[in-house]
Amino acid sequence: MMHKNRLSILALTATCVLLAWGVTVAEEAAKETPEQPAAEAPVDLRSQMLGAWALVGPPDSTEKPQPGARMKFWGLDKWVITQSDPKTGEIIYHHGGSYTLDGDNYVETFEFANENTKFLIGKKLKFKIKIDGDSYIQIGDGNDFNERWIRLK
Repeated sequence: MMHKNRLSILALTATCVLLAWGVTVAEEAAKETPEQPAAEAPVDLRSQMLGAWALVGPPDSTEKPQPGARMKFWGLDKWVITQSDPKTGEIIYHHGGSYTLDGDNYVETFEFANENTKFLIGKKLKFKIKIDGDSYIQIGDGNDFNERWIRLK
């Protein structure tokens, strides 16, 4: 019985020594390597675009969407813009199509449109884009559509 107790005490002592050694090694390693902030996972711009947005004006606009504001909807690779007259409900603009996204380079292709914008069918517009909170900002590349949109909730 005494032999068994000694083995238990010896095993417990060895475990404590190993744990203490492990803690010391970890502390020394931490001293040698300065703490680095955890790298944030890259945020997928495409997933941030998904949903409904309302046009508020130029990129520096601080306005809120007005009644009848143009709305833009994004899916994973499709987009649609629609706007109606707030007094009559009649459609002013309705067009959309597909888009590609490479980093912050956004290209939309017009695949359908109502009478007012059918001249855009088949055209491609290029933009540099960014999302800042609930604001989507696009700067036209070869076009004048420099705009700020607000996420609709």
